Amino acid sequence: MAVTVLAYISGFSPVSSSSRERIGGNDDHFCSSKSILLRRRSSASKYRITAIKSPTPGGVRRRRKNKEEDGAKLVVVESPYSRVETARPDSRKSLSDFLEEARDFVGDEEDGFGPPRWFSPLECSAQAQGSPLLLFIPGIDGTGLGLIRQHKKLGEIFNIWCLHIPVRDRTPAKDLVKLIERTVKSENYRFPNRPIYLVGESIGACLALDVAARNPSIDLALILANPATHVNDLMSKPLSGMLNVLPDEVPTLLEEIFGDALTAMLEALSDEFSVQRMDVGMLRDLFTVSANLPILSRIFTKDTLLWKLELLKSAIASVNSHLYAVRAETLILVSGHDQWLLNEEDIDRFSRTLPNCIVRKFNDSGNFLLLEDGVDLVTIIKCKCFYRRGKFHDYISDYILPTPFELKQQLEEHRLLINATSPVMLSTLENGKIVRSLEGLPSEGPVLYVGYHMILGFELAPMVTQLLKERNIHLRGLTHPMIFMNKQDSVLDSLDPQIFDKYKISGGAPVSNINFYKLLRLKSHVLLYPGGVREALHRKGEEYKLFWPEKPEFVRVASKFGAKIVPFGVVGEDDIFHIVLDYNDQRNIPILKDLMEEALKEFGNLREGDESELGNQEYYIPGLVPKIPGRFYYYFGKPIETAGKEQELKDKEKAQELYLRVKSEVEQCIAYLKRKRESDPYRNLVPRMLYQSSHGCSSEIPTFDL
Repeated sequence: MAVTVLAYISGFSPVSSSSRERIGGNDDHFCSSKSILLRRRSSASKYRITAIKSPTPGGVRRRRKNKEEDGAKLVVVESPYSRVETARPDSRKSLSDFLEEARDFVGDEEDGFGPPRWFSPLECSAQAQGSPLLLFIPGIDGTGLGLIRQHKKLGEIFNIWCLHIPVRDRTPAKDLVKLIERTVKSENYRFPNRPIYLVGESIGACLALDVAARNPSIDLALILANPATHVNDLMSKPLSGMLNVLPDEVPTLLEEIFGDALTAMLEALSDEFSVQRMDVGMLRDLFTVSANLPILSRIFTKDTLLWKLELLKSAIASVNSHLYAVRAETLILVSGHDQWLLNEEDIDRFSRTLPNCIVRKFNDSGNFLLLEDGVDLVTIIKCKCFYRRGKFHDYISDYILPTPFELKQQLEEHRLLINATSPVMLSTLENGKIVRSLEGLPSEGPVLYVGYHMILGFELAPMVTQLLKERNIHLRGLTHPMIFMNKQDSVLDSLDPQIFDKYKISGGAPVSNINFYKLLRLKSHVLLYPGGVREALHRKGEEYKLFWPEKPEFVRVASKFGAKIVPFGVVGEDDIFHIVLDYNDQRNIPILKDLMEEALKEFGNLREGDESELGNQEYYIPGLVPKIPGRFYYYFGKPIETAGKEQELKDKEKAQELYLRVKSEVEQCIAYLKRKRESDPYRNLVPRMLYQSSHGCSSEIPTFDL
């Protein structure tokens, strides 16, 4: 397939010539070697033309080591999460790369001419088969490089095309919309069962909404970064008037006047203050901007700025006129410090008008959200379950494994809990021996972990992360559907919207028969709490009490796939807090009672019709008073085989017998831990602190004798 190079030096390639024919056959919208090849041959040696090889989706890579033991060769697989505490952020390009590659795009004077065109970054060429198309529509800069810091990770899961609008191009908003629309229609015709993602920044977000409004029948997913909802007249009118009266040489004058002064100021700052006392990333970016003022002056010429203001007003007016026609699901990313083109009231209006709209706020971010250090678009997409390859999001097949750094970020949120409780994890080997490790857990799936749910699920974070670190076992938990709801005016609005991100990025899926079936069919390690909400929100005096259904719900499905069932127990919640305000107490407080009734109405009762205590699923936030922390203990029992028992377990009595056996073993695990912890000399916090002060903070703290 013939490909014409768009940016030979910077590592970009255009859409193929065959794609050009598909989209209306208009050569003006695609790069040609004559109009785009860079003229800066002298800098070619700085760059590699080959694409960057990306890791497999999710970032999981295994290193294999061969060991010789008794003449036999053993293959030891090291978990990619084993050193998660020292994981570094996923490698990304910097603001300096953006400005340097923008310079190559702007190039000489004649490079600013030509029509808008699509290009595809070479580093995005490693996407998985069947990946959806992502079209990036740039903001006010028009370079199409606004996703440069996201290219590597996005390129693993998307086929990325970026729109480049040359500096001196004056294509009106309506024609830009038509260009994008032709591309969308063409690609939708080729792959009608795949969604098309439109990622727009500021002006680009308006153009994306316009395209979505004109094509409600096409499956689109919109990601809008700081969408331009209005123009602040207090700033735009004086700016426009000033630009009209200033001479054309203003950018050059600004460069000459402020360039050296800004550099000198930054050098003085760096001499006066030590780097340790400053934000190194911010300092680096300031130096980068000061050193690249000539590039910025070429991108934002006087005529270009005047045109962009008019383009912006036109795009905003157009999208506001038919916003109601948009049917695409939308993820809006909003900066807290963008007050020129952003209005909170408009964002609220967008979120209520657009169907299936999710808003994610970044209070400390500025105008160029996608270029900031702490913003990782792939992580955001994972946390919002916004990635799909088909008509609907599939929580099983569309799930993307977390990278080690993403796991580290989730781990940091629970660092205090893990350090304070020093979890002890025990498992049972095939011969029945109990060991202080996870060695007894099966390596190959399908495996079903069934156990006791601590209040508010406090046991989850230490358990899920330790299984990943020690055994590279990724637990897929079956979770209450309310975790995945994105409703407006929800009773959850008072909570931090990111509180449930950890469940989504770690692989949680809404509990349902079909998801349970799919996970076992894929030979996954599945985590199931039969007690569900009733167990996780238990009342005073109900610690370690199981609230399981009477019917053997999971036994037959597990036997169908020959899954091993691992019963487990956890104790320690009574060592870290007291429940002082439970459901029964809150029912007597009118305001809290109303909230609980509203929550039940909104989230529903998954056990409606169950006459046992399990059917009493009320949603409330228990009032807890912390104690001086004790210790968490986990005990995984011996795996129970179901392989070859499918026919046998079709008998109701046999299935019930196995079900009661699993429940009994969970209770025995809990009883064992409650009994043995009494003899743990390090159950209390002070002895553990003294031990670590003499043996090192990373040392494993002893426990009771096994």
